[in-house]
Amino acid sequence: MASESALLRVEGLKMHYPILRGVLRRPVGAAKAVDGISFRIERGETFGLVGESGCGKTTAGRVILQLYPPTAGSVVFDGMELTSMSPEAIRRLRPRMQMIFQDPFASLNPRMAVSELVAEPMVIHTRLSRQERSEKVRELLELVGLGPEFERRYPHQFSGGQRQRIGLARALALSPEFIVCDEPISALDVSVQAQVVNLLQDLQARLGLTYLFIAHDLSMVRHISARVAVMYLGKLMEMAPRAELYERPLHPYTQALLSAAPVPDPVIEANRQQLILQGEVPSPAAPPAGCVFHTRCPLAVDECRRIVPDFREVLPGHHVACHLV
Repeated sequence: MASESALLRVEGLKMHYPILRGVLRRPVGAAKAVDGISFRIERGETFGLVGESGCGKTTAGRVILQLYPPTAGSVVFDGMELTSMSPEAIRRLRPRMQMIFQDPFASLNPRMAVSELVAEPMVIHTRLSRQERSEKVRELLELVGLGPEFERRYPHQFSGGQRQRIGLARALALSPEFIVCDEPISALDVSVQAQVVNLLQDLQARLGLTYLFIAHDLSMVRHISARVAVMYLGKLMEMAPRAELYERPLHPYTQALLSAAPVPDPVIEANRQQLILQGEVPSPAAPPAGCVFHTRCPLAVDECRRIVPDFREVLPGHHVACHLV
């Protein structure tokens, strides 16, 4: 899976949260939010990461940016191993890696005007004068489709789509190369979602950005991503180029996800076969033995209950973790 052109390489990444009990708060177990995932992202690529709520997508994005220290694994950004860096070294590297958060209502400080919100990264990481910062803020707001008249307004005066544009302007303030987009459209109306996604694509083409696009909306991920990875209970189930994953899914979980998404053609929708999953997602504090998906998989055999499947390449660029493939 190694690639010299890759901007980001993730190998065996784990994030386990300790479960503490008793008066002395002793560890009695761990919630395995991310449990050994590996992938790469090429320069200028949009890599989609999809899965149900609670599967560990957001945690993976934050651990990659070192917002949380990982339990184990490697994160290599542009040839630099992030997990072994000091906090000060990570801080110096921070302008090159940014994040757009999921909730535009919670990620903006309600007491700060838009100009202050967008300028804050420049205050922390650059030595620009007040005048230079002010000019840069106007450029960024114009870049994301907001005029200078919005500068002195506060977050509560904006719609959800406008707030997400402000969050995007703030993420672009330090001219990053890599942006983690953590479900940036899930809190927005459908009509606004398309605007934000089109804006992300326009900015990528104009500025040469690389995205990790985290979402559970399969149609939007198909629209924006070049390659897609499917995550379940902290592990990667399947990873492939976009067209191949959507047209020829190999893992039963991927097949179930795709069959759950409605098709706009009523004739096809009425005649297609759907794979309905039974039961609930197990707790990450007590994941099943063997394949973590076997408790809900309609095709599971005894081997699936005992042995953890390898995440292996079964076709060029197409990886899957399933004994039956």
